[in-house]
Amino acid sequence: MKRLTIGTLTLAALCACAVIATAQRNPRGNAKLTLNGQEVTVDYGRPSLKGRKVEDMLGQVKPGGVWRLGADQSTTFTTGTDLVFGEVTVPKGTYSLWARKEADGSWKLVFNTQHGQWGTNHDASKDADAVPLTETKASSPTEQVTINLTEAGGGGRMTIEWGDMQLAADFKAK
Repeated sequence: MKRLTIGTLTLAALCACAVIATAQRNPRGNAKLTLNGQEVTVDYGRPSLKGRKVEDMLGQVKPGGVWRLGADQSTTFTTGTDLVFGEVTVPKGTYSLWARKEADGSWKLVFNTQHGQWGTNHDASKDADAVPLTETKASSPTEQVTINLTEAGGGGRMTIEWGDMQLAADFKAK
């Protein structure tokens, strides 16, 4: 029986890391905001349109279906404080983020308690909360999905941009 050497184990670990890295073909983006001394962060994959139209890409999402808000590993939202989006309170913690298309064509931002999974593995039974997103036309087209967290109205604002579409939701620290 052959014995495994440290070199063999190191090589196996490096190969495993290379496989994981190549599986995620899109660059990652991060957004960060501090509210009441606590951080709110988003980590997400940044797919590109590559000549396609966002309407064609997201037009494939049927009412009740979700868009993973990025690519590859699920989009991860972490808040160190409870946040209030309109009348919905999202408790501090870590979530995966999704955009759910409603029957009227509008979108809702979905906070799911499962996170870290591959981005297409949405388990609706783990959806914690959903808040309305306001859709507007972006002032200039964005090639890659871009999520921003900015200060707004004594709280924060999350914006999601892709192509000429912009989705947004305002929130405050509780």
